[in-house]
Amino acid sequence: MGTYLAIYLGAAETGSGDEISAERQSEFMAAWAAWAQAHVDALIDPGAPLFRKKVVTSTGAREFTDAKVGYALVEAPSHDEAVRIFSEHPHLTLHDGNSIEVLECPAIEPG
Repeated sequence: MGTYLAIYLGAAETGSGDEISAERQSEFMAAWAAWAQAHVDALIDPGAPLFRKKVVTSTGAREFTDAKVGYALVEAPSHDEAVRIFSEHPHLTLHDGNSIEVLECPAIEPG
């Protein structure tokens, strides 16, 4: 089994009028709960939204913006299986152009 990090990328732009209604938000949360329940055995961390972003370099830190809006961690027997799990995620239908990056997080053996 491997560990996989999913990064949710949002296509809606702030202030673009793409805000979702309370009804649509409620529908999304119900769909997310159903997705999470269907994959409860794979979820290591169901994730959270991503806010207040800073990049740190050797010369300091600064705020930045990007399309990353959330994350989750799953355990799966293969990268393809992790991708399949996220291919069913309701984030993909919330806004046209939303996507999910699925990255393998291999275990690092000490020494």
